[in-house]
Amino acid sequence: MALSLTECCTPSAFSPSLYGAEILSLEANLVTNYSASVPEAYRFVAPSVELKNATFCNVTVTYTHPGQDDTIVTEAWLPTEWNERFMAVGGGGWVAGRFFLSYSAMNGAIADGYATITTDAGLGSAEEPSTWALNSPGNVNLYSLQNLGSVSLNDEATIGKSLIKSFYGKDAKFSYWAGCSQGGRQGLMLAQRYPDVYDGIVAGAPAINWNKLITFVQWPHQVMNELGQFPYPCELDAITAEVVSACDGLDGITDGVISNVDECLNSFDASSLVGKPITCAQKNDTQLLITEAAARVANATWHGRVTADGVRDYHGIMPGADMTGNSPKSYGQSGIVTTECDESGCRSAPSYLGTSWLKLFVAKNATFDLTGLTREEFDLLGYIGFQEFGSLVETSDADLRRFRNAGGKMVTFHGLADNIIPPGGTRDYYESVGKITPDIHDFYRLFEAPGLGHCFGGASGPPTGLFAQLRDWVENGTAPEQTPIKVSPAGMLPEPIAGPVLIGCRPTTTP
Repeated sequence: MALSLTECCTPSAFSPSLYGAEILSLEANLVTNYSASVPEAYRFVAPSVELKNATFCNVTVTYTHPGQDDTIVTEAWLPTEWNERFMAVGGGGWVAGRFFLSYSAMNGAIADGYATITTDAGLGSAEEPSTWALNSPGNVNLYSLQNLGSVSLNDEATIGKSLIKSFYGKDAKFSYWAGCSQGGRQGLMLAQRYPDVYDGIVAGAPAINWNKLITFVQWPHQVMNELGQFPYPCELDAITAEVVSACDGLDGITDGVISNVDECLNSFDASSLVGKPITCAQKNDTQLLITEAAARVANATWHGRVTADGVRDYHGIMPGADMTGNSPKSYGQSGIVTTECDESGCRSAPSYLGTSWLKLFVAKNATFDLTGLTREEFDLLGYIGFQEFGSLVETSDADLRRFRNAGGKMVTFHGLADNIIPPGGTRDYYESVGKITPDIHDFYRLFEAPGLGHCFGGASGPPTGLFAQLRDWVENGTAPEQTPIKVSPAGMLPEPIAGPVLIGCRPTTTP
């Protein structure tokens, strides 16, 4: 499409309007000869792509909700070679967007011809919430949490569609959302609360039950604190290697991947490995024996959080997931069972994902000590978190009838070797949707990917054809029945196999 860039990529060409908001500034800059390599790992549901010599209008809109003392920035890229479609991209961790993963996704989007957008939800460049969570000790910044949880998502869609209309002179034919982890939670929030905003949504490995999930992330450290023992990472890595070896063949194929994770969870007990000698990297490659504490922590991590009265409150990550994050196939993603060790032994080193939520939002105290909690006190933190913040960040509402009625289509993928978000929670949600809408397969599909870690990594590649399948479903009515992934047998090849084994990520059936 031929465009007069001098006319179109100037601030005066745009006049976005957002009810309840005040536009503070708008910048429009023409970007030319822009190139980037986009790996498949950072696109989640699309193949790697080389972006070469692209030209696009970078439009940055800064706005506020009067009376809320917030400043939110959205950033849209409007390519000159446009496919007449709009794609918004999600965040990760505590980040709503405007960070390396969302920019990688935007690179891929414009390479494929999409106009694309991201938002910082008013959190700036913060990668964790310590700088914004509390207005003062004891007082949570509820507006910022609300912006992260939901409001900024609808805002950026409205702004993005307005910018597209101004730049191209017409609306996008179809609008899409793509995200994983936090981006998956955002996708579900859009389907639940803003069901007519996007025609198609990818909600990968979604952080559905936010409070239960984040409390679970802290759960292995609560177990270690109660035991007063902190295993070496090498013990947990050895346990993971042993469970993969024991359960790999349950599906009849030996490929370094546990496909039948449920049977493995029910049949393998890490306690069977207590006393097994291993070589430990954290002890200068000397030998030690797997301890009872390591086995108990592994079992607790697999089976999920248990309350003081014996109720299993949430799922665990599945056997075979990288508990420590030490595997090179985890691509630097931290595990949730992390300890720091020296010559005197090891101590708990929990992820900020769990500690930030429990300290800053639930206890409302940045210096709150999580190390000496009883099980009852730990349970109470989990209860309070849901009671106070469920409506702001939770995305467990299974009533998607408005999304269905609006004609929306959604796909979720979840790696069965996800080492952060338990796939069981996603399966529960999908089955809950199916109980309300028995025609779930007409608008929503879940794909479970054996061997895939958290969004990417693990022994399997991501489902790189899934976005194209979603688009075909939205635009042509062809629903995806399965989606292929590449499997590299663990330890055999550092690169994807030529002529890979294809495992169909099967849609989960509802009761």
